[in-house]
Amino acid sequence: MVITNGMAITTIRSTYALDVETVQALDRMARRWGVSKSEALRRAIRNAERAEAGSDDDALDALDNLQKSLNLTPARARAWAMAVRTERHASSEKRLRSRRR
Repeated sequence: MVITNGMAITTIRSTYALDVETVQALDRMARRWGVSKSEALRRAIRNAERAEAGSDDDALDALDNLQKSLNLTPARARAWAMAVRTERHASSEKRLRSRRR
């Protein structure tokens, strides 16, 4: 436990096996950010977690943007769905007729 300015901060020491490239990248990040390697690792992990947590929102945002770009109104969506249903039904009927022959 580390005490700074009267507040205790719990730290957990862990050992991890990292490949040379990862350690070099960690060293570069720490130097660039002007922090210890431990702090650089903490930041990288937090950033990765935030990015991953936001990926679901990113996918939904992308879908929303696509739908907006298509000017997809509820009426146009219903018309499209009906056309697809009609096409699929016709295709199924055609396939059934060809099997009967």
